[in-house]
Amino acid sequence: MAHVPQIRIPATYMRGGTSKGVFFRLDDLPERCRVPGEPRDRLLLRVIGSPDPYGKQIDGMGAATSSTSKTVIVSKSTQPGHDVDYLFGQVSIDQPFVDWSGNCGNLSSAVGPFAIAAGLIDPSRIPRDGLCTVRIWQANIRKTIIAHVPVTDGQVQETGDFELDGVTFPAAEVQLEFLDPADEGEGDGGGAMFPTGQLVDDLEVPGIGTLKATMINAGIPTIFVNAKDIGYTGTELQEAINSDPKALAMFETIRAHGAVRMGLIGHVDEAAKRQHTPKIAFVAPPADYVASSGKPVRAADVDLLVRALSMGKLHHAMMGTVSVAIATAAAVPGTLVNLAAGGGEREQVRFGHPSGTLRVGAQARREPSGEWVVTKAVMSRSARVLMEGWVRVPGDAF
Repeated sequence: MAHVPQIRIPATYMRGGTSKGVFFRLDDLPERCRVPGEPRDRLLLRVIGSPDPYGKQIDGMGAATSSTSKTVIVSKSTQPGHDVDYLFGQVSIDQPFVDWSGNCGNLSSAVGPFAIAAGLIDPSRIPRDGLCTVRIWQANIRKTIIAHVPVTDGQVQETGDFELDGVTFPAAEVQLEFLDPADEGEGDGGGAMFPTGQLVDDLEVPGIGTLKATMINAGIPTIFVNAKDIGYTGTELQEAINSDPKALAMFETIRAHGAVRMGLIGHVDEAAKRQHTPKIAFVAPPADYVASSGKPVRAADVDLLVRALSMGKLHHAMMGTVSVAIATAAAVPGTLVNLAAGGGEREQVRFGHPSGTLRVGAQARREPSGEWVVTKAVMSRSARVLMEGWVRVPGDAF
């Protein structure tokens, strides 16, 4: 019986923030996979182990969660003033598609370290000791990210004492700056940070009612609603949401109608093929709760509570891109995020999520036209190489 041998492709398995993914140099991919299209998508699906009707991704590198079903392609930049181009692919677990519609903020923290180690940064730019500044072009959303990567003895420093709730072990801190983080947008609201033109909208959702919503394009398109309006407190952990099929269906319905309102899709039916964006999140004022690790979070230690869903499930911590959206919305007086944090002008917030807390910041200003502009959002993450070598896939997989 004829059989097809496996091929092997150089790859690095990395944790970035609270996510994990398989990283590739563009030039290391098979030639027909170096450009967008079906061969590339089929290759990445097979690498991760999708589509998997069992929902486990046993036959691939994925770990059956939105935080671990991820791929990254990095190359020397084609954009002036940038070091590398970074393309992110969110791989569906049970469906045969890769969603290229947004960025992964958590894995953004691993792009700079990967680029340095992979030889994509001019050696003259890398200090023997100190911080290496890597200018990243985020190709999905066409935005600039600046990563400040610690270097020791000319090599990326991965170990350290920076603690990130949602990650078990400490590591070296990587600070990220998301410049002009408002998404370029699609459809009628293209390019607007608030695509509907309002800081707060009345979003009509059949079967659920009319909800107050802040819909923002910053970091990643995100829909924020008040926890109390949908029967929650903002202190919920994963099990409270993910074990409730009715709750998950409700959030997906809100997300689909919000996506239409934001001009991202033309009909709610299209949301099923666009799982990565927009995100749906709910906010609440500070309250005491116990994080998933057993760590107590006190109301006095946070400005607000935020819970967000990714790929149809409540995230175990907080997506990096939604952290940018939170920072941006918090900096604009009158949004639901800002109001949950107490209102007023602010350049940073500390919010509570299922795994603990996170501090993020943003600089906002109001233009003479009345539109709000955020010039920069800042947050810290950490990153670490977990494994490097080759991934193997059957030669007929793509």
